[in-house]
Amino acid sequence: MKEDSQSNKVYSELRKKILSNQIVPGTRLKEDVWATKTEVSRVSVREALNRLLGEGLLETGEKGGYYVKTMTATDIHEIREIRELLELGALRLAFNNVTDEDIAELDRICDDFTLMVKNGYFSGACEADVKFHETLINMARNTKLRQLYELSNIPLFHLKLGRSQTHMDDYELTDKEHREILKALKSKSLKKAEEFLSKHLLRGEVASLELE
Repeated sequence: MKEDSQSNKVYSELRKKILSNQIVPGTRLKEDVWATKTEVSRVSVREALNRLLGEGLLETGEKGGYYVKTMTATDIHEIREIRELLELGALRLAFNNVTDEDIAELDRICDDFTLMVKNGYFSGACEADVKFHETLINMARNTKLRQLYELSNIPLFHLKLGRSQTHMDDYELTDKEHREILKALKSKSLKKAEEFLSKHLLRGEVASLELE
């Protein structure tokens, strides 16, 4: 039990640092170094690293070792394609059963995003961005779709890519695009909601590639 607790401690700390880009892509994570830093056994560090490897946040080197995964143009493109399939599918499943509570939740998330950006709290804005898209998935009320979304590690990659954005223009465009999707849902226009969502995801891919 103690070993599990120590492994979870290392996993949580490393995951947070990777997703916030405090540990940059390409960095090697050495078991002995992190065992010393976190004051746990190397076995616990290895278990944490294997979990992160399984999530796709790490990769192994040609001669072994664990490295923070670098997002390639192909990775970014494929992630956008998967997101489009899942999120558009969720919209279609949810559309005729969208509740007032769903709309209120999306409204709240949009307001949170706006406030975070206004106050310069960009990490919080990224989390609100991920929450907006997770809510679209949840609105489908389809357990299997939700599982596919999570198993694909889309929330993790979305958060990591979002936190690599540094331009205020991008945050402002994201805010505008979220509200366009929400407006289409309120007006019960599935076609417009799909169109706005597709354009939003494509622009996100282009913005991420420009940083490569």
